[in-house]
Amino acid sequence: MKGSLFSRPAWTAIVVCGAVLALLPVLNLAFEPGHALHVSSYTVALIGKFMCYAIAALALDLVWGYTGILSLGHGVFFALGGYAHGMYLMRAIGKDGVYQSHLPDFMVFLDWKAYPWYWSFTDHYWYALALVVLVPGVLAFVFGYFAFRSRIKGVYFSIITQAMTFAFMLLFFRNDTGFGGNNGFTDFKRIAGFAITAPETKAALYLITLAALVGALLLCRWIVTSKLGRVLQAVRDSESRLMFIGYNPLWFKLFVWTLSAVLCGIAGALYVPQVGIINPSEMSPGNSIEMVIWAAVGGRGSLLGPIIGAFSVNGLKSWFTAAFPDLWLYALGALFILVTLFMPQGVLGLAQKFRNKEAA
Repeated sequence: MKGSLFSRPAWTAIVVCGAVLALLPVLNLAFEPGHALHVSSYTVALIGKFMCYAIAALALDLVWGYTGILSLGHGVFFALGGYAHGMYLMRAIGKDGVYQSHLPDFMVFLDWKAYPWYWSFTDHYWYALALVVLVPGVLAFVFGYFAFRSRIKGVYFSIITQAMTFAFMLLFFRNDTGFGGNNGFTDFKRIAGFAITAPETKAALYLITLAALVGALLLCRWIVTSKLGRVLQAVRDSESRLMFIGYNPLWFKLFVWTLSAVLCGIAGALYVPQVGIINPSEMSPGNSIEMVIWAAVGGRGSLLGPIIGAFSVNGLKSWFTAAFPDLWLYALGALFILVTLFMPQGVLGLAQKFRNKEAA
């Protein structure tokens, strides 16, 4: 699996795929609809969303594939990053809302007279970007510190992460929390002074997301190939032996867990302006489980695998939910079972196995 990431053909494929992805918004802007080279705005938005999912899957693989920590609650970090960015986007609407008030429409509807204290300074973009990193990062650090210090691991850790995201989902569904209740945030108008629906703005958000995905991949590659990466894999393979030779796994696990949460938060922040909505359903345990499936299908412990899995599973979901909307969850469950039984190393592992056979 290591060779599949660091070989020359792999890097060639990464460069080619990155160039093709970067070309899509250019073709969308350069050619009119109906032209043979035109790429629709829907396609650009869809691929942009897939790239956000790929960053989240990559973040999960860093803790699951390389450190052996299975999280079933990464959806909460993704959603918190989205909400942190969404708070700025809601304030940027100004008086263009339905009620023409300086408050968001949902606050006016609920007869709020002023913003709650935790909305302070969210009209400043730099502050909102800081929240995108700090909110999921601080939550992950505090949660991880108490969990790892208590040596909670395995299925028990997975269960409490699922309980955490479920608790946050219930909290954000409440109208009195100041986050829009079950409707969440939507109907955004501007971002950093630019019209959010303008094709040029959409293209810029898409390219920023692509740059973030490439940056996250390079960062994760640097980590897993360093001494830190070897320690993380030792935590995965034999934590007790690592402790015996003098390492304290707590801080290594806490670092990678917090970094993974921050990457998820960034992915969520990039997701919101491109999709145009964020609501508590993004925190549902099912969404976190889907992230696990993306990593498993592509091939966990490979970095490229989760990206492949995020694109392929969500591409299949887009088609399947349009053709058979009531059967997608059954198909997703069947896919996970098939991968677990017949492709434990995912699509990337299966391709590596075929290459090894051909070489032999």
